[in-house]
Amino acid sequence: MLGKVGQSPAPHSYSLQPTAYSLGNHALEHLSGIGKLFYGESTEASKRWYASAKRELLEKGHALLAKRLAGLEGEVRTDRQREVLRRLRGYFLEHSERLCYRERLEEGRAIGSGQVEGACKSMIGRRLKQTGARWKVRHLNRMTTLCALRYGNAWNHYWKTAK
Repeated sequence: MLGKVGQSPAPHSYSLQPTAYSLGNHALEHLSGIGKLFYGESTEASKRWYASAKRELLEKGHALLAKRLAGLEGEVRTDRQREVLRRLRGYFLEHSERLCYRERLEEGRAIGSGQVEGACKSMIGRRLKQTGARWKVRHLNRMTTLCALRYGNAWNHYWKTAK
């Protein structure tokens, strides 16, 4: 579940993949939220700002977006805006290595979480619901982690770095 605008999602969202699929939706929701905070809820200015910021992030990458967010410093009118902007800039800085949307889209890869969540539900669910299968929670968590690693692209990396 997303926190408030500019708040990082829970760290466990990123534990399995070097690039988090779910980050795409989080980043875009945060951009929408800060646009509304600075330009008003459902205003044309907010919609234009969000559309432009989204396009920059998806087509040009996070570096250009960082400049856009820095440019908002001159438009800060409240302490809340200042704090949310500071946190959002930190969010994008913290996750900059995962914000390679342009490259992911060029490779035909997903940036949202829907496809991944659907794949997890069917692939992992199939494994866990086999006839006669019984699971204890502590074993279930381990199995789902292994399934996610196996069906994702982190299986080999995980075993190379596992201690």
